[in-house]
Amino acid sequence: MQISSSAVSLTVDDVPASSKFLASHFGFTERMSADGFASLGRDDGAIDLIFLRRGLEVLPEELRDRRAAGTIVAFVVDDLDAEHERLRAEGVPITLPPREEPWGERLFMVQDPNGLVYELVEWVPP
Repeated sequence: MQISSSAVSLTVDDVPASSKFLASHFGFTERMSADGFASLGRDDGAIDLIFLRRGLEVLPEELRDRRAAGTIVAFVVDDLDAEHERLRAEGVPITLPPREEPWGERLFMVQDPNGLVYELVEWVPP
């Protein structure tokens, strides 16, 4: 099997709010959009993200009323401290301050207007 790209679909109440958040703060570009749908990507090969409005009929009936919950979208970055300072200065809600785990993961988390959680990670030798 050869996979040419990857995407994650997340169900939210306000598709434009999550789309704007990713474009404004993480450099994603909206590649396709329609009522209740937006597909975003980056030219560097990062995973594509798709937002679907809760209740959209394209969703299987048992999933239509669910919101994305308990999912953390993680981005590995080269300079965690610089990203933390940039996002803080931009007014992005930092929901988990920078910390270092014993296995060598430095991270912090932010949240978009729909409550989606994004984790920025930098790997350091343990």
